[in-house]
This record gives sequence, structure tokens and C-alpha cells, in this order.
Amino acid sequence: MTESDRSAGWGNYYAKLRDRPPRRTLLAALDAFGTTPTDGLVIDLGCGDGRDVVEMLRRNWRVIAVDAEPEALNQLQARDLPEGSDVTPVHARFEEVPIPLGVHLVNSSFAMPLCEAPAFLRTWARIREALPSGGRFSGQWYGPRDSWVGRPGMTFLERDEALAHLDGLDLEMFEEEEDDGVTPRGNAKHWHIFHIVARKP
Repeated sequence: MTESDRSAGWGNYYAKLRDRPPRRTLLAALDAFGTTPTDGLVIDLGCGDGRDVVEMLRRNWRVIAVDAEPEALNQLQARDLPEGSDVTPVHARFEEVPIPLGVHLVNSSFAMPLCEAPAFLRTWARIREALPSGGRFSGQWYGPRDSWVGRPGMTFLERDEALAHLDGLDLEMFEEEEDDGVTPRGNAKHWHIFHIVARKP
């Protein structure tokens, strides 16, 4: 596959997601802050075409938007972003990007499990270290009954494992979901997901 074909494929994928609203985990985390902190900074790990980023910018957050797909960042920058937006696009795999100490919010909607278990654990340790008191993580992790289990380059957690990784944080949302659905590419899928919003005391 040529780079042009790859970009076109991702472009078609993001076009199907274009009008979807921001994830409810992100909305819950943003709402929990109330007013945006002074110089509020969020890093979005696996930002895709920016469906979450737009909402953060609308609420006057500074955003570091990370994605490994160049087309994702192209789509983000082509969006009608709020005037005066402060967004820094970063083309990289999220597990390789430094997480700034003191970042108020780390968001990773359906992206964080898309790496091998050792990288997942290193990334989670860096997130916990970077968050200040009152900082939050929002996102999704995948459970062991998800139909993608067995795919290389992914991490799946038992419920008890997920809760153990969240130990010591205030769980503002921890919802387990199992559902049969269809991916944006049109493939049937069984989802087993943990929806998480966690605050560092």
C-alpha cells in the first residue's frame, strides 16, 4: 500500500466519524473541573481527527494532540477550530511521547490499549506521575472478552487488574460495558470496555 493509499484509507475512516460528539468520559472529566484551570493543559493520547480536542478547545484548554497517523492530524487541523485555539499537534506514537509534569488532564479515548502490555504499563506509570493533585485521566481500557483479544500490539485487562491500576485514585467514573456493535469500518465487533474518569487526590 502506498502512502497516498494509506492516507486515503484513514481519510475515509475519519470522514465516517466526523460528526460524532466528544466522548462522554471526556465530558464528565471536563465537567468535574467546573471552570477551566488557569493555563489548563490537557494531553490527548491518540487524538484521532479531534472530536474530543474541539470540545477541549471550546472550553479554553491548551491541548497537546498526539497521534501516530499523519492523516489524523491533517483532519484535526482542517476542522473549524475555535478562534484563538492553543493546540500543539504531535505526530508520534502516544507511548513514546513525554507527558508534561503538572498536566491537568490526560485524555485517551479508545486509544491507550493500542500498545503492548509493557508499553501500556510504562505509559500509565508516567500518567500517574505527571498528574498533580486534582488532575484527571479520562478514557477507555479494554476487557478480556473484547473480540479483539489476541490481536498483536494490544493490551486487555481483567476488571480486577484495571481496578488495581487505579488504586489510590478517586474513581469518578468506572463503568464496564459489553455490547455487540459495528466498527466505523463496518466490521461486526463485541466490545468489552471500561469507561474511566479518575482523579488524583
